[in-house]
This record gives sequence, C-alpha cells and structure tokens, in this order.
Amino acid sequence: MQFYFNIALIVLSVLLTASVILQQRGSGLGGVFGGEGNVFETRRGVERYIFIFTIVVSVLFMGVAVANLLFT
Repeated sequence: MQFYFNIALIVLSVLLTASVILQQRGSGLGGVFGGEGNVFETRRGVERYIFIFTIVVSVLFMGVAVANLLFT
C-alpha cells in the first residue's frame, strides 16, 4: 500500500511543480514564451484553469501525504 502512496506523491509533486512554474504573476502566461505584460489583470482562460488546477493538486497532495502517514 505504501508503494502506491509513494507513486501518487511523486506524480502529484511533478504536476504541482509544473503548474506553479507555469504561473507568473503580473506577466501572464505569455511571459513564459517571451511576451511582456506590465499590467496585472484578473486571470482568464488558460491562466484561470492552471490556477484552479494548482489548488486542486495541492489539496490532493496534502491529502495523500496525510493518508500516507496514517496508513503506514
């Protein structure tokens, strides 16, 4: 059982790291590819989905980590 928790933690940590790296406050998703944006606006489109995805993955990561502690 611990093997599956460890695999889940590795997968979730990679997803969480990637989603955090994709977010750049103030410059938008275009800043990742070299675009500039000096005005911060609300999240729209893909940026909003990445933001929500980051929150969901972080909650799942914490849940799996706590479950790993409790069931091992």
